Amino acid sequence: MKEFYICDCNLHENQVITSSFVVVSKQAKPKKSGDLYLALTLADRTGHIDAKMWDNVPDHINVFEQDDFVKVRGLINKFNGRFQLTVHKLRSMEESEVEFEDYLPRTTKDINGLWQTLSNYIDSFKDQDLKRLVKAFMADPQIEFAYKNAPAAKTLHHAFIGGLLDHVVSLFQLCDLACRNYPEQINRDLLLTGAFLHDIGKVHELSFSRSFTYTTRGQLLGHMIIELEMLQQKLAQVPDFPDEYKILLEHLIISHHGKYEFGSPKLPMFPEALMLHYLDDLDSKMESMRTQFLRDPDTDWTPYNHSLERPLLNSKKFLEKIHASPVHESTGEQGKPSVPAESNGNANSAAASSTANTPVDNPSDVVTKP
Repeated sequence: MKEFYICDCNLHENQVITSSFVVVSKQAKPKKSGDLYLALTLADRTGHIDAKMWDNVPDHINVFEQDDFVKVRGLINKFNGRFQLTVHKLRSMEESEVEFEDYLPRTTKDINGLWQTLSNYIDSFKDQDLKRLVKAFMADPQIEFAYKNAPAAKTLHHAFIGGLLDHVVSLFQLCDLACRNYPEQINRDLLLTGAFLHDIGKVHELSFSRSFTYTTRGQLLGHMIIELEMLQQKLAQVPDFPDEYKILLEHLIISHHGKYEFGSPKLPMFPEALMLHYLDDLDSKMESMRTQFLRDPDTDWTPYNHSLERPLLNSKKFLEKIHASPVHESTGEQGKPSVPAESNGNANSAAASSTANTPVDNPSDVVTKP
């Protein structure tokens, strides 16, 4: 196991470290003098760091390539407020030296437990055609292995081993909750089938054996085209599948990004498609926020987040100032009894959370207050 991880940079600022990384990107660029320097992105399971090698480049430029594992000695410092590594020495590592779990981030959740949660939702389907289709995907051992291990994206959200499954289970829970509020408009089984399929093409779009990169097929086609192909292949194994469901599922796939500029060739045009887009977008953005707060745990405000196009306020950390105040330890504001922290100010949240992960067989059975 590595002794230094990228998340430890704040403990080693202005110190020389020796550690191993996977090479995410490698570029040779000219200095003002005309000599080359190496601009690298290095990674381990805790994150990425920019690295520069200024000297002895001719001796190292052909020693390694992208996706290789390298042992590096260099100086950790900050540039424009971000940590970087100035490389002094570097060598390529042999496969026998590599413990792969050190380099790719992985979900902290139980992957088999997540898969079982997904299976439980599918078992609750009332529509037998949609149930047969999803079970055909889940029974494919190659798809099961890839679905359990693929990231949901290269960098933007759920970019870790198991990220696709983590994202889809979270999305299932959101869909299951939201469709209860619109029982007359939303076909729950259709919505959840769309959630299962909406990113399944990522298992072929992305490579995730050494680092997270796009495959040639992924670069040329993208995951939505790949998903349409996968759907056609599985439909051949599901006799008498209704054509009406087929075209709705195809639309759910190609419209889930929601806007033309985000890569969807069609806008969401029916209720389940619209709901899938917004809940998928919500889950990805909440995960992006969570990751940013983990990356910057010591400040209320984070640096600019490029995927969300704004800096972010860690409201939980910001509100710790209130809870740390002696006045609020025994009473709430203006002398009122404090609400327990776990309820987040909502007396009904505990009850709500107890049912959040329970599939509902029939949304119309749930009575919603006007």
